Amino acid sequence: MSAVLALIVLGPVLGTGFTLNYDMVFTPRQPLVPDSLGLGTSVARSVPADAVIALLTSIIPGDLVQKAVLFLILFMACWGAGRLVPTESVAIRVVAAVWYGWSAYLAERLLMGHWALLVAYACLPWIASAALTMRRNEPRAFAKVIVACAPACITPTGGLLAVVLAIVCSGKQALVITIPTGVLLNLPWIVPSVLRPGGTLSSPDGVAAFAARAENWATPVVSVLGTGGIWNAEVTPASRAMPVIPVLVLFSLVVAFIGLRSLAARWGLAPTLSLVLLGVAGVVLAVFTTLPGGEDAMRWAVTNVPGAGLLRDSQKWVAWWALPLAIGFALGVQAASKYLSNRVGLITVATILPILAMPDLAWGGFKQLEAVRYPVDWITVSDIIADDPQSGDVLTLPMASFRRYPWNENRTQLDPAPRILPRTTVIDDVVVVDGWPIAGEDPRVNEIRQTLEDNGNLGVHGIGWVLVEHRTPGRVEQATLDRLKHEWSGPWLSLYRVPGMIARPPAGPPSLPVLAADSVVLTVILGALLWLVLPAGRFIRRSRLRTAKE
Repeated sequence: MSAVLALIVLGPVLGTGFTLNYDMVFTPRQPLVPDSLGLGTSVARSVPADAVIALLTSIIPGDLVQKAVLFLILFMACWGAGRLVPTESVAIRVVAAVWYGWSAYLAERLLMGHWALLVAYACLPWIASAALTMRRNEPRAFAKVIVACAPACITPTGGLLAVVLAIVCSGKQALVITIPTGVLLNLPWIVPSVLRPGGTLSSPDGVAAFAARAENWATPVVSVLGTGGIWNAEVTPASRAMPVIPVLVLFSLVVAFIGLRSLAARWGLAPTLSLVLLGVAGVVLAVFTTLPGGEDAMRWAVTNVPGAGLLRDSQKWVAWWALPLAIGFALGVQAASKYLSNRVGLITVATILPILAMPDLAWGGFKQLEAVRYPVDWITVSDIIADDPQSGDVLTLPMASFRRYPWNENRTQLDPAPRILPRTTVIDDVVVVDGWPIAGEDPRVNEIRQTLEDNGNLGVHGIGWVLVEHRTPGRVEQATLDRLKHEWSGPWLSLYRVPGMIARPPAGPPSLPVLAADSVVLTVILGALLWLVLPAGRFIRRSRLRTAKE
């Protein structure tokens, strides 16, 4: 059933080519550049996901990697949710699998292109299952937790979703091992974030823009309780606006509440309550900025607290709620079926209900997701830059982070240049939401933008190449191109060389004074980890002895 659901959703994606939509950008072979490891000037949001994809596409063609990743997300999410339900009924497990896999959360994040976040979403049922075995002191439980959490930690938000769930489900007796393990799994993005010059503060303008949104006549709270409410209305399935949706959400909550009482009887009160309270915390985080005073508090946090920008896109934390909702609903249906003569009919209706309520997730969101082919221009430009000794990074024009190409049916997509060109590539990190620009976080971009306005020398910023992308929104001043040396042009791209001396790009580790200051912070962190890890060995030994005695 899990494979069938995945095929129903991903049909157009599995054709020849790449699926490019909003933040989802895969390329034939992604290069390993400093930004892939968080060593550039941009924020380490895609660390270590970019490095992982760079490694995979060096062995397997990028289109096959993308198809495999997307298929496994849906397959593992459904399968994991189904097997987590404590019941012998396969039909009830199917109900949970469909409710978790065919959810508003998965639909909206898939159409938004947040594939790395959905990797974590697919891991959550498996993390919960492994952490519960750890709570019960079963053999090899710790290894299962690590295996389940590791894929989710390819992105900062995914790592936090995974680790917090593991900590909650494994119980307080395992804190001495789950907390340090969680920190260690997330070090690939924590370290470059700590060492990043200027910290990881974000623009407060994005707080209101990225807040959870009401999808129909009900409030944002109801949308979030139904696992929806993403800030971008363009990626919200049209069916979510149907007037009946809030009624179905409230109905599912009642059924889930009944089922969660049954879950407490099977799992025990402590693990069930922990899972539910974490889900509630996800809902509260999601709607926090829509509550009185919430927006002001969040604006202060992202302006003054390093890393608080992770909370801006608040609806993503609803992933914690989706799991108890799906399990509780399935067990609620099982409880109700005992009082009805037509049990098969009830279970059938419960299984297909999310599909009937959101049919436009099928077939790539009615072909919002579809495989297309890159124009050969991209390969040509990549080869020219790779074979040329010219130093310096690449700047893409027009200055914009998102593109709309006719060869991709004018879908909104992130500029693919940083993930296809063999050099560090600078793109504008300003995001426009509902016509309002949200300031970026890369100081280098602001300096380059000012230089373009002044018609200055890009070489002083370490830019050695300029790539002009044609037939996509935005303007390129002719005066800028007149200062450059034309190298190559095709129907979709033109490549220019920056003449003269090229300064060393401001990439790589921070300067020594900054590194010295931050090393104190790292020393404290590593010392705390050591203090926590030492008791972990004793915890494992005690667990093994307890298991042997039983």
